Amino acid sequence: MTHQVHAFEPPERFVAGTVGEPGDRTFYLQARGGGRVISVALEKVQVSLLAEKLEELLLEANKRFGVTLPEAVLTAGHDNEPLDTPVDEEFRVGTLGLAFDVDTSTVVIEAIEAGEPDADLSGSPLGDEDDEDADDDEPDDDLDRLRVRLTPEATRAFIDRARRVVAAGRPPCPLCGQPLDPAGHLCPRHNGYHR
Repeated sequence: MTHQVHAFEPPERFVAGTVGEPGDRTFYLQARGGGRVISVALEKVQVSLLAEKLEELLLEANKRFGVTLPEAVLTAGHDNEPLDTPVDEEFRVGTLGLAFDVDTSTVVIEAIEAGEPDADLSGSPLGDEDDEDADDDEPDDDLDRLRVRLTPEATRAFIDRARRVVAAGRPPCPLCGQPLDPAGHLCPRHNGYHR
């Protein structure tokens, strides 16, 4: 089975965004460039962690390689535009990979499709013990990927927008931290009483 690598090196635009109302949003990473638009779905926590880890990557690149850290994007420079439509999901992200390319001083982000566990066709619950080549294959070789290469400035803009997108959801309960619905929620800190 062949896999596709959707590479944008660099993209015209790379953003995190959502479709839907708070509490029922679907999160996407979307890359645009060369007449193509690729959207991949992921979880809110993945967007939040991606922004956090990108921030750490920039700080580490600064410390190790002397990369100049870009300032936070000015409010006027924020990309507040919605996702490009139509938002057609290419795949759901299972794994995110990050790297810093010292030669080009760019950040490489790779979103890898969530894989299905391989079905064992041998009938044995443990598989065929003589098949040593199975362990040599990477588990995600046949999975689609979105690969994006960003400058530190574009990375900073992505981080800022991703944090705004995550924060734009339902406010957290001040006691338990779970999201509040417009009608409130059953707070475990109040022994199940409605808040």
